Amino acid sequence: MKKFTRIICVMLALVMALACFSGCKSGDTQTGSDGSTGTSTIKIGGIGPTTGKAALYGQAVKNAAEIAVEEINAKDSSVKFELKFEDDENDPEKSTNAYNNLKDWGMQILCGTVTTQPCIAVSSEANNDKIFTLTPSASSTDVIGGQPDADGNVTIQRKDTIYQMCFTDPNQGTASAQYIKEQNLGTKIAVIYNNSDAYSTGIYQKFSAEAEKLGLDIVSVNTFTDDSDNDFKPQLNDAKSKGADLLFLPIYYTPASLILKQAKEISYAPKFFGVDGMDGILSLENFDTSLAEGVMLLTPFTADATDDLTKNFVTKYQEKYGGIPNQFAADMYDCIYAIYEACINQGVTSDMTAEEISQKLIAEFTSSDFTFSGLTGENMTWSDSGEVSKAPKGMVIKNGEYVGM
Repeated sequence: MKKFTRIICVMLALVMALACFSGCKSGDTQTGSDGSTGTSTIKIGGIGPTTGKAALYGQAVKNAAEIAVEEINAKDSSVKFELKFEDDENDPEKSTNAYNNLKDWGMQILCGTVTTQPCIAVSSEANNDKIFTLTPSASSTDVIGGQPDADGNVTIQRKDTIYQMCFTDPNQGTASAQYIKEQNLGTKIAVIYNNSDAYSTGIYQKFSAEAEKLGLDIVSVNTFTDDSDNDFKPQLNDAKSKGADLLFLPIYYTPASLILKQAKEISYAPKFFGVDGMDGILSLENFDTSLAEGVMLLTPFTADATDDLTKNFVTKYQEKYGGIPNQFAADMYDCIYAIYEACINQGVTSDMTAEEISQKLIAEFTSSDFTFSGLTGENMTWSDSGEVSKAPKGMVIKNGEYVGM
């Protein structure tokens, strides 16, 4: 009897050991907090500022990525994702550190970074490492490389693995000038831009060139830097003294909020026209949203759209995180789903290396057969340069809400 008991104990021990071994072997799944399923999933990294001055952008992007990954992982599909998002505080050095952390984690695809200066640094690293990267909102041509400057010189070679979901800065600048002209929004134009920021400078340069072609009268151009973004009254007084009836602001929402406040203080009330960097101003803490009444901007996403995809996304975002999702959130949601569709089409699996996945995704994104429709556009396509093709939409702030024009 004792001998039989010992045999049973040995057999149970063997069964437990085999169960433990099989539970840990590569390819099995473990459910994570984001709905992912461990080692059988494709690892997607995200980088953006969830703290600091640009936190509204990064947090919105992180939230949208989580929603998209949860939805995809709930599908009966061969492709599952595991998401890890790192904070970079909108700092290039911290963004590079975040990238290295994700690479050590085993990242196979990168969605990021969110802001331009960090993405310029990180995109070079990702390109060297052959990691496919789709940024939701870093719009400078320096992010993707291969674009000629104003003199026709290409100073940064094409970064083959880097793609954009957002408009490039030149496209925003050109489209803004065209929209202002077509809608006859102003007769005398003033501009305030950040000359220490590649995003702001790139948009201004193309806006200026297109405005000249179209015959727009730019009467005042003033700049600031990241170190002088708190007092805009000299720039505003210059625009006011020259009779500018429209002020173009190719800048982020934080300095824009101060410009709106200080314009009221000097009784200057032109039309204000911004770009996608201003999206999020209504969520800025302690900002008087009445100051933004009538502010116009070009964006690929309006939360008041009535299509089912937008309504479902906005409802889910509000229920899960509170507040209205901005364009940055919508772009990131589209990033995850575009990658998902490309992975399905190319048969991407989690046991592939990052370089193998990159090769397949590049082939898909540049294929003439690949189009993607999402929150920020219909039938989007990508060129070999990494730029996306989609139509901008006009948006105006009314009664503290974004409303499509």
